[in-house]
Amino acid sequence: MACPYLKYRRSDGNGTRFDHERAYCGIQGAFVSPMIADVCNDRDAFDHTTHCDVFRRHESGRGTEHAQHG
Repeated sequence: MACPYLKYRRSDGNGTRFDHERAYCGIQGAFVSPMIADVCNDRDAFDHTTHCDVFRRHESGRGTEHAQHG
């Protein structure tokens, strides 16, 4: 099951439109790389609940200040 905070958007919300959907992390409020999106989507051997520091910090209530995926 993919991360519930991952969304795909065709625009940045400020008027810029993209020719394809881009992965957006709702926790960070930022677009993420396709590689990070693989973690968010639990592709291959990844599991966002164990491999994503941003998700773990958010779920534990520790916040996302200076948080990095990985």
